[in-house]
Amino acid sequence: MRRERTLQVVLVLVGLFYSFWGYFLFDALWHSRWLNTHNDVLPMFLSLNTVLGVFLLLAVKQPVKHRSLVTYGAWSSLAHGFTMLIQSAEAAAHGIHRNDSPWDMVSFGVIGVALLALLPAKQPSAAPVREPRFAEP
Repeated sequence: MRRERTLQVVLVLVGLFYSFWGYFLFDALWHSRWLNTHNDVLPMFLSLNTVLGVFLLLAVKQPVKHRSLVTYGAWSSLAHGFTMLIQSAEAAAHGIHRNDSPWDMVSFGVIGVALLALLPAKQPSAAPVREPRFAEP
């Protein structure tokens, strides 16, 4: 029970964190900032994480039923942090400084690991699937 409560708290925090990115999405689209910086990837990225945040908040009540969503949230966070790490290492190797903080990468890693560590166990299916029975003549 305590593990599920901890997962619910983590889901609320991560859900709010990702949902808050909706503000930056709205700001980027409203002021067409993505056009000025030629960065059309940012609004798409923000929209994905904003929606993920909303659905993580919806999963708080029954995280066991939303296990696959929690798993997606964990692995997408880890993938994001790892991608940032690779980009920063490549930029440094070419003498370019990126504005990403190392804490950005660490925070996505912590989110991913926390969600995976608290992931609810798989629930057995209610009834086994059987072959259909046909009427015999």
